[in-house]
Amino acid sequence: MAVDKNMPVLIVDDYKTMLRIVRNLLRQLGFTNVEEATDGAAALAKARQQNFGLIISDWNMEPMTGLQLLKEVRADEALKTTPFIMITAESKTENVVAAKQAGVNNYIVKPFNAETLKSKMSAVIGAF
Repeated sequence: MAVDKNMPVLIVDDYKTMLRIVRNLLRQLGFTNVEEATDGAAALAKARQQNFGLIISDWNMEPMTGLQLLKEVRADEALKTTPFIMITAESKTENVVAAKQAGVNNYIVKPFNAETLKSKMSAVIGAF
């Protein structure tokens, strides 16, 4: 089954430049239905209002981190199966382990390009 490139994707980052970069990479990959949130709480509210096919979140945000957002998503009956990719500048093993334990589907370390994003997304939602 082909991946629907029209599916809504939620990108979460408190850094506007990073939101723009990820949005542009997604556009290069053919995804046009992209929503943004600038913190975990706003992302959670959006995710509870709209059914997203994928959430891509930064780790380091205030006041709710990407890891806290992930835990909230996984604890929510309606959201718990939503594919979730974490982006971080940290490649610390304990961070990767914590994200895996919380139920992350994949993990991207900055900096990254469209090819990396595509391969990580393909592993999570299927080839496109």
